[in-house]
Amino acid sequence: MTTQQGPQRRGRSATGPRTLAEELRARPDDALAALLRSRPDLLNPVPGDLTQLSARLSSRASALRALERLDRFTLQVAEALATAPDGTSLSTVRTLLTGPAKVKPHPGATPLTPADRSAVATALPRALATLRDRALLWGPDNGLRLVLAVREALAPTAVNPGRTGLGPTLADATVGMSPARLQQLLASAGEPGTPDPVSAVAALTALLTDRARCAALLDTAPEAALRLLERLVWGPPTGTVPDATRPVTAEDAQSPVEWLLARGLLLPSSPGSVVLPRELALHLRGGRTHRTVEPVQPEPAPAAAPRDPRAVDAAAAGQAHTAVKTVEELLDGWGLTPPLTLRAGGLGVRDLKRTAQALENTEQQTAFWLELAYTAGLLAPDGEVDERWAPTPGYDTWLHLDTAERWSVLAGAWLAATRVPALTGTPDGRGKPRAALGPELDRTLAPSVRRATLALLAELPPGTPATAEELLPALRWQRPLRGGPVGPDGRDLRDELTAWTLDEAELLGITGRGALAAPARALLTAESDPAEVLAPLLPQPLDHVILQPDLTAIAPGPLLTPLAQALALCADIESKGGATVYRFTPASVRRALDAGRTATDLRAFLEQHSRTPVPQPLAYLVDDVARRHGVLRVGAASSYLRCDDPSLLGEVLADRRSADLRLRLLAPTVLASQAAPDVLLAALRTMGYAPAAESAEGDVLITRPDSRRTPPRTAPVPVPDGPPAPDDTLLAAAIKAIRAGDRAATATRRDPAPDPRRLPRTAAAETLAALQTAVLLGERMWIGYLNAEGIASQRIIDPVKVEGGFVTAFDHHADELRTFALHRITGVAELDE
Repeated sequence: MTTQQGPQRRGRSATGPRTLAEELRARPDDALAALLRSRPDLLNPVPGDLTQLSARLSSRASALRALERLDRFTLQVAEALATAPDGTSLSTVRTLLTGPAKVKPHPGATPLTPADRSAVATALPRALATLRDRALLWGPDNGLRLVLAVREALAPTAVNPGRTGLGPTLADATVGMSPARLQQLLASAGEPGTPDPVSAVAALTALLTDRARCAALLDTAPEAALRLLERLVWGPPTGTVPDATRPVTAEDAQSPVEWLLARGLLLPSSPGSVVLPRELALHLRGGRTHRTVEPVQPEPAPAAAPRDPRAVDAAAAGQAHTAVKTVEELLDGWGLTPPLTLRAGGLGVRDLKRTAQALENTEQQTAFWLELAYTAGLLAPDGEVDERWAPTPGYDTWLHLDTAERWSVLAGAWLAATRVPALTGTPDGRGKPRAALGPELDRTLAPSVRRATLALLAELPPGTPATAEELLPALRWQRPLRGGPVGPDGRDLRDELTAWTLDEAELLGITGRGALAAPARALLTAESDPAEVLAPLLPQPLDHVILQPDLTAIAPGPLLTPLAQALALCADIESKGGATVYRFTPASVRRALDAGRTATDLRAFLEQHSRTPVPQPLAYLVDDVARRHGVLRVGAASSYLRCDDPSLLGEVLADRRSADLRLRLLAPTVLASQAAPDVLLAALRTMGYAPAAESAEGDVLITRPDSRRTPPRTAPVPVPDGPPAPDDTLLAAAIKAIRAGDRAATATRRDPAPDPRRLPRTAAAETLAALQTAVLLGERMWIGYLNAEGIASQRIIDPVKVEGGFVTAFDHHADELRTFALHRITGVAELDE
């Protein structure tokens, strides 16, 4: 026996590389870089050489991840290759997709016009190039080979017919069938007998793949049998039959199923089910693997007429301004009264409802604004013992930006976020509603669907709106395997995310009246600053308001941020819209006084920013509240109430509404209470008084609107959708290391002649690659093996399958099919016949 160590020593055949490693070795560095960029999981860790890289390319997890990123036609090409034998030709693949030109297509398939066939012929080289570039396919055009893991994932079986709806080949479906039964099938089909089971299977396969002979056999079938085949032809290819394994001959057959079973046109897949062989299904389909072939992405066909792009941009700009102000209003409110964080994370239902009422939004829209602020790093838990949601220091920085820049921050965070606010309130795996800001709202599919949806809108003529239903055909074509889990209504996650994306884009001002706006196009392409595009579209902020005698102030447009914040401190927003109406009340004026303003400050502020004189009722309101503000002082005893006017304390003590406060007179100017200071403050204000809180030193405590902030917080990092894409520096270093390792592994060495008495020794990666190659090429291998007792032996095997850390192979030493653990194989060597 003579051997040749390692698969890497094989020479290149005249028809192309014999292994995937050889194919990779022939690629230039830029092609390897493109492969690693498209499949970044291959770099963790960096392969030692090209043999290790080829072994990693053949792993099931990596192959499935790469398949998920194929478009529909490229996936259909891979599926057609998986139904054909390894080493098939380009013309065979084209025939499987379109059917033979002179064969009548099946009535259930989409008819192909000459233009359709031309489109397939044009798109096929691109699809094959994509599969080759991503190392899912290798070999020349006359010997195309799928990577083993890809073939195992896509090859149709009785259990998993896949997207083609085909079943197993006749050879696979007859595994384990007795030789006598195979001869019965041949005889019932009118074919001569054969000397052995292998030739019997070959004869039956030849019958089903010969269109003339197969058609002649089907012409003799009963009409009911043909109708039964028609039900299985496009899948699923299996049906339920009692006692399917019984040996039926042509003479014994009495039912349509028995007629088909007797001739091998249906084969038993289990004791209670039958399967349609792949060869017969392809014959019935007219030679096509797919009912519909889509070589070109379907174009969205919006039903609505295009709108004026200027009107679209204006509508989007108005909504962008509203989005910024809504987030500002939300976080200003939470800065004063931060809500508690749930123990499991997220926001309570009551707090969500309360916030929605304050914003005059629905709860679902409020959840969107909360998630937007959170993903932009403007909102976070404060980390205290009684943890609460509060604005971050980054919010203060954000406030100092102009409106266009603030919108740009929000839009960029939304586009990259994996958070899905629309899942708020939907049941989780235990049937409980998901909480806003909770930990169960991340979906890694969300960013890619958002970008793909907006990219389709960007391809439409400017001003053209589109609905989710109009965009979904194109999105499904781009990534057919990236739909996500199917919901209770039958819609998959991608479909839901598309509809949610359009709704959120309208809220945020990404779109206007359903069409993509100019600032969003800049955001997608990054060719210009979206803030610079948006700024001219926004209305110019005003520095004045109009004061009314009915204690209201009208802002005829958006106000400068400092003015809006100061006005919101001393007045309540009564209505929003093109003109915002503020109302002055005793409580709102007291709020400004609590924040440290004086009556003089308020009057000066109103006179400075009002286009009309300060109305007398408003001046009286400010003076009256200021005169009474702070006359009563609340401090901590449990709490106490102090006032220099004994008659006012007597009035409070005599008021029946103060009974629950349990007040008692300690001194002519001091009342003590068993209620906490904040409770006492709130109760007195409810009774119509204007108390002020004081410190232990007797100073008035000033409550500022920005008093509650979290410690410095960074924005949450989106959950990655697989390994991150490597940069050019990492790619260059990785390729350099792989090339160096490959040169070392393939260098010619002056080794002594191999000793048959010694076990072959190869690295684990070389062992795996050699066995996978042997499965593909049907080669015999020499291996060294250590059994469970540690006893070493040499075996000559014919590998059949490599999967899950085991090799299934025919062992010539034991003369039987056996399974070998990969980690017990010391090495492999190719037999020199």
